Amino acid sequence: VLPAIALMLVFLLHPCRQFPGCGNIVTFSQFLFIAVEGFIFEANFGRKKPAIPIRYYLIMVAMFFTVSVVNNYALNLNIAMPLHMIFRSGSLIASMALGIIILKKRYSVYKYTSIALVSLGIFTCTFMSAKQVASDSSLNEEDGLQVFLWWLLGIAALTFALLMSARMGIFQETLYKQFGKHSKEALFYNHALPLPGFLLLAPNIYHHAVLFSQSEPFQVPLIGLTLPIMWFYLLMNVITQYVCIRGVFILTTECTSLTVTLVVTLRKFVSLIFSILYFHNPFTAWHWLGTAFVFVGTLTYTEVWNSLGPFLARWRKRPKEE
Repeated sequence: VLPAIALMLVFLLHPCRQFPGCGNIVTFSQFLFIAVEGFIFEANFGRKKPAIPIRYYLIMVAMFFTVSVVNNYALNLNIAMPLHMIFRSGSLIASMALGIIILKKRYSVYKYTSIALVSLGIFTCTFMSAKQVASDSSLNEEDGLQVFLWWLLGIAALTFALLMSARMGIFQETLYKQFGKHSKEALFYNHALPLPGFLLLAPNIYHHAVLFSQSEPFQVPLIGLTLPIMWFYLLMNVITQYVCIRGVFILTTECTSLTVTLVVTLRKFVSLIFSILYFHNPFTAWHWLGTAFVFVGTLTYTEVWNSLGPFLARWRKRPKEE
């Protein structure tokens, strides 16, 4: 999964840097590819009846599509990629908070401590980003205020997407308890059913398809096929994204939730480092401090320290070599 994540980021950052508003065409391409693959190999060309009724998938898909589109548009509202990734790291905490409210769950001290750490980290990074936007010396006072207001709208969009994503997770949890876990089926329907919704974004997708077609030609190694380089980046991103998301869905069924959470956390921080190095975004000591709070808070949530305790104890007790 992790090599696929690294490659996916490489092939995503190139289009995003040259065409910052291309998120919709990237998302549409990913959805279309996964839907076609699932229709052939999972749904057996529509002949296989889903284990979970379609009406529940429709609700899940409405949430999933909304979250994807809102997260894409947040990048057009003066939200830097590092802040975007750090903010989305709060999904675990948002899910926990909604679990307390909706499912009446209760958690350990470790879980509540993690809420405080992750919330503090996100607040620190958000506050420092707000200061950078507000103090941009290249803008006059009127333009600076307008940019800052758009940035606030971006923060509101990220917050909405975060809560909607957490609500979708709770909805999925209740479905899996009722009908059993069907990860491949869920992967297919979560990507196939939203496809008509992209008609609302057709002008934007078409506009960027034209821009992609006008990019410089590139000869694909080994094959010798020549195509616009942006289409090559998009194709490679779709393939690596498919490998990545399939790996995550497999992890949910083959590994413990602790392992899945740690892998997803590592994915977010790999993404963060890639975006900082590639986009040369300003990242101060305060941003790093906030990032550390998010990382430690997430590890605290998973109680990884308790898992490491027995391992370290066995390591200390092993006989010393002569």
